[in-house]
Amino acid sequence: MKELICIVCPKGCHLTVDEENGYAVSGNNCPRGEEYGKNEVIAPKRTITSTVKVSGGLYPRLPVKTDKPIPKELIFEAMKLLDAVELTAPVKVGDVVIENVLGTGANFIAARNM
Repeated sequence: MKELICIVCPKGCHLTVDEENGYAVSGNNCPRGEEYGKNEVIAPKRTITSTVKVSGGLYPRLPVKTDKPIPKELIFEAMKLLDAVELTAPVKVGDVVIENVLGTGANFIAARNM
């Protein structure tokens, strides 16, 4: 059995995932907690937030994020991709900065206008 704290909403339900019983989840107060518990044990994923260099903008760095979660084991490799990025303003929120990050189907996108 694996014990987790759900991070889907502010409640922070204490979940127990029984790996030997078909990944049965208990302790959740909503269906999203059940889905989170199963996914966290089977194949954990995270949305990445960071910044990249930008020239000609109000600030020297632009916030970016993945548009969907990527496998947790790829986070550091994905972050290294951002080191080589330098954008030129103007950039609009939602603009794709890096497409198909490490073959995951997720994109790094701009998180603000600059």
